Amino acid sequence: MYTTMFIRLSAGLMSGLIACWGGAVAQQTTVPQNWHLLDKVHDGVWGIGINSAYTTLLKGKTPRTVLVAVIDSGIDTLHEDLRPVLWHNPGEQNNGRDNDGNGYKGDVFGWNFIGDTADVHHNLIRDSDEGTRFYYAHKSRFAKVTDERQLAAKDRKLYSDWLRSARALARNTEAQRAVDELQSYLQNSYPRWDTLFQHLLAMDTYTGKEVEAFTTDDRILKMERFFYARLFAKVKPGTTNKTLPQALKPVMDSMQLLVKIPDTPPADYRAAVVKDDYFNLKDRFYGNSNVMAENMLHGTHASGIIGAVRNNGIGVDGIADNVQLMMVRVTPDGDEHDKDVALAIRYAVDNGAQIINMSFGKAWSPQQQWVEEAIEYARRKDVLIVKAAGNSGINLDSLPDYPTNRYRKSRRLIPNMLTVGASGPLREELVSPFSNYGRETVDVFAPGMQVYSTVGLLRAGTIVHEYQPRSGTSMAAPVVTGIAAVLKAYYPQLSAVQIKQLIEASVTKVEGMVYQPQTNRQLITMAALCRTAGIVNAYRAVELAEAFTRGR
Repeated sequence: MYTTMFIRLSAGLMSGLIACWGGAVAQQTTVPQNWHLLDKVHDGVWGIGINSAYTTLLKGKTPRTVLVAVIDSGIDTLHEDLRPVLWHNPGEQNNGRDNDGNGYKGDVFGWNFIGDTADVHHNLIRDSDEGTRFYYAHKSRFAKVTDERQLAAKDRKLYSDWLRSARALARNTEAQRAVDELQSYLQNSYPRWDTLFQHLLAMDTYTGKEVEAFTTDDRILKMERFFYARLFAKVKPGTTNKTLPQALKPVMDSMQLLVKIPDTPPADYRAAVVKDDYFNLKDRFYGNSNVMAENMLHGTHASGIIGAVRNNGIGVDGIADNVQLMMVRVTPDGDEHDKDVALAIRYAVDNGAQIINMSFGKAWSPQQQWVEEAIEYARRKDVLIVKAAGNSGINLDSLPDYPTNRYRKSRRLIPNMLTVGASGPLREELVSPFSNYGRETVDVFAPGMQVYSTVGLLRAGTIVHEYQPRSGTSMAAPVVTGIAAVLKAYYPQLSAVQIKQLIEASVTKVEGMVYQPQTNRQLITMAALCRTAGIVNAYRAVELAEAFTRGR
């Protein structure tokens, strides 16, 4: 699952956006609320140009309706800007029966794979992360292994993944966070504090006693003194600023000994609600029809980006103007389960979805084959899948984020799948600092910073229908899904693979250098961050689609 990043500005203009990553401050610039729909030439922002495409290239054309499945956390089916575009299963009625005989009783708007079959009001809201589940699932097998040579060759990759999950789990313990905090203070803050207090105390060498005795009315200096004094409090009295780093090393070593992964695994939240035979993929008729549940915000926001009603004078405009949205719920507050993802893809395909949006991902995939087989099933049925790259600022070429855009064994690109990184509106922060990237594993970048869209919130038991700007690759993926839906609507003869190729071929290539995510503003080329070295351009994609279909 991906949480949404940074977020909440006013519902009006995203004004005064200042890029201050790593100390570089950009000139104050006003960014329109709907910037992702606009374009660089006319509006000065790095949007996709879809508004211009509608007023020029698509004017007078009649689109077909495209069915898009949003596999996510749920959707606000009562939202004013989404109700008219929600998919209604033509073979189903809301009468408590399975009218169309597809095995999913009452699936009027879609299906919820993480709900209780016997009770539509009992649904999975919270779950653990996949890394934790993976660690405990294999703990009894690998806990006593000290060298991979003790294992058969076929088990070593699994053991390596298990060790990686153990390290990740340890990093999340309270003891390790305390060690990391102290290490960060020592490496990043101590040099600055030492220089500052040499000046303030007019002393080249001093102890924690002098730091504690320093008085000031300046709020910032008080805070600096407080945190610096905390470092001195961890060592013997009389330790000076010159010997402090060396004195802290044994302290950190002793703290590291306290880092211990809990012996007890987390509760099996999903099993308590869903009650299926998890390791039997044939047991697929579980869950319920409640696609709202309680955590619908994420899925509602993604859905609005794709297809909120255009030009109705309220709320926001989606990208696609003739779309139906099907919700398939698999995402709790935690990581998705592979079985649910695999069956959700198959459900969407079997019920006519032509494009699937997946704004989620995780670092481990124990049943990766199930998901890959479902993606291959979608390919055979000519369905395009669009997936968010993730928000950890990491290189996916080294650390995968599942589902990946490459086949597990051959490492070939999956032809009907696009993986999307997040971009910003201004040149100063064109690559979002949180976005995952990968020269071989991310296909394109798309607007994912402060994208304004629909949300559904549960407040005091009441659903509130609102609009918010939110940031993340979870927003960038539905931007690309929206473009794909436009191409399919106006050029229905295009296949899923051809739509992917047109979106990739039409990107705006980014010249010069950009800032690499999570590296203190290190400069890098866009070609090092994604396969196409560019940001999606809906206007150009429509131009290419028009030329391609005319030339056939």
